[in-house]
Amino acid sequence: MSNAASTAVGHDELAVLKLLALDGGTGGEMKISCADVAEQVDASTQTASRRLQRLDDAGYVERETVTDGQWISITDDGEQALRAEYEDYRRIFEGASSVELAGTVTSGMGEGRHYISLPGYMRQFEERLEYAPFEGTLNVDLTDASVRRRSALEALEPVPIDGWEDEERTYGPAICYPATITTAGGSSYEGAHLITPERTHHDEDQVELIAPDRLRDELGLEDDDTVTVTVEERQ
Repeated sequence: MSNAASTAVGHDELAVLKLLALDGGTGGEMKISCADVAEQVDASTQTASRRLQRLDDAGYVERETVTDGQWISITDDGEQALRAEYEDYRRIFEGASSVELAGTVTSGMGEGRHYISLPGYMRQFEERLEYAPFEGTLNVDLTDASVRRRSALEALEPVPIDGWEDEERTYGPAICYPATITTAGGSSYEGAHLITPERTHHDEDQVELIAPDRLRDELGLEDDDTVTVTVEERQ
């Protein structure tokens, strides 16, 4: 999705997306006309058409035009946009300040160990997280439901880790969320953090966790073990 298309989606377009979802757009293709949308949002047919086009350009819906209307389905990106809206309202009315993600432990490529040990990051971890992390991450492959749920993190306030540079290259910023890891057997570890690059749309099916200790040892974890990660807002 391009930045231009993303910025074209505002409250009016999200209102149309919500109507499509209420009419069954998340369950598969649905047939609708611009006139139908216009009537529901109290706008002209031309305005309704523009809003649908913006949703299409942003990748929030897929459309196929036919003689008497169009077939529309909401994409995964569209669902994530709706879930982000839902989380905002949930925080307003329920005061929600945590997100629960489930998945299985997996082995990483070893990149986490390298980056965490770099002085520009380690210094900030010690100052902002108040500990020096074990030089390695616990990688968790998320379930499909948790991949969709992950967008709810956007409603939480993270701990920022600034980008920095040395003589060789520039290193990007990251964000951290306080997290508790719970095993299938009921053991838990508090005081960990979920860490992710500040701006990324890649690898949304996996999360990385850091902590003062080696989490595999502390929780007796092996690959394919099931865990629940409760992600919280920073205090």
